[in-house]
Amino acid sequence: MASSRGFARPYWVALRFLLIATVALGIVYPLAVLGVGQLVLPAQANGSMITAADGTVTGSSLIGQSFADTDGNALPQWFQSRPSAAGYDGSASVASNDGPENPDLLDEIAARKAAISELDGVDPAGIPADALTTSASGLDPQISPQYALLQVPRVAAARGLEESQVHDLVESFIQGRDLGYLGNETVNVLQLNLALAQLG
Repeated sequence: MASSRGFARPYWVALRFLLIATVALGIVYPLAVLGVGQLVLPAQANGSMITAADGTVTGSSLIGQSFADTDGNALPQWFQSRPSAAGYDGSASVASNDGPENPDLLDEIAARKAAISELDGVDPAGIPADALTTSASGLDPQISPQYALLQVPRVAAARGLEESQVHDLVESFIQGRDLGYLGNETVNVLQLNLALAQLG
């Protein structure tokens, strides 16, 4: 009898440890992290959602969106996002993984350059790289200030606004480098377009 108890003891210890670890790491810890997130950084913990003036959720500040019609043509009254290899689908984050000399990539860049040049009436040589290439995630919500400012005349004309007014709006949405030196200045397109909608 004693020997059978001694034989079973390690299994009971292991089972108790499993139950304690399951409760601690599978229930208590996740609930604690959730609670801290909701208290300290509620917006980020809930997906960095952006709401319109009427309170409806329009998207996330972390995921780019398309501002095109059902045929994929850019809507002139909106600032356009960076191209997306994922089709702006948050569940399909993907990069094209095409090298810089890939013929398909070069064709895509040439087509985008021609389309932007025609849409915005600008010299193709002056179109910034982020307007022509997708990001690693395929979902970047930001564009460069250069690309945003390039779009100002077209957006202003489409909305019947003064270029200076739209230009100032873009300038007010330029986000600095992280920690003052990491990365580049950016403009969040969804936030900019929501503010633009308030102008008219």
